[in-house]
Amino acid sequence: MFKSILLPTDGSQLSERATATAIEFAKIHGARMTAVSVIQPLPFVPMADAAVLPDAGVFDREMRVNMQAGLDKVLAAASAAGVECDTVLGEAINPYEVIVKVAEERHCDIILMASHGRKGLNKLFLGSETQKVLAHTHLPVLVLR
Repeated sequence: MFKSILLPTDGSQLSERATATAIEFAKIHGARMTAVSVIQPLPFVPMADAAVLPDAGVFDREMRVNMQAGLDKVLAAASAAGVECDTVLGEAINPYEVIVKVAEERHCDIILMASHGRKGLNKLFLGSETQKVLAHTHLPVLVLR
């Protein structure tokens, strides 16, 4: 039934646990996986005229290196388990847009993704990418915690 799985990952421990589940799911269904990570640009909120800002170029390079390292871990784990896997490193202000787009472009049957389960002010300020994916895709989404 499921032949192509999309696994969004942010390199967190929660995402690493979701990776193990996604690999087992892929093995059971004889499916291939696509892992996707999204680099978000440095958020800029001017608080004062003399604000000290981090170097956006350094921020971008560090994010790119960290996200690629996370994707490489997924690729290695899938390979060790005998699951075909490729990776996509996207860039967007809103990660859900890249996740939904890649799922459509790769003709995925399902999205397996971790949710941090934030509540209260954390959910308000940090948002929920999982909720946004659910709202913008027609695909089934398996939410892992």
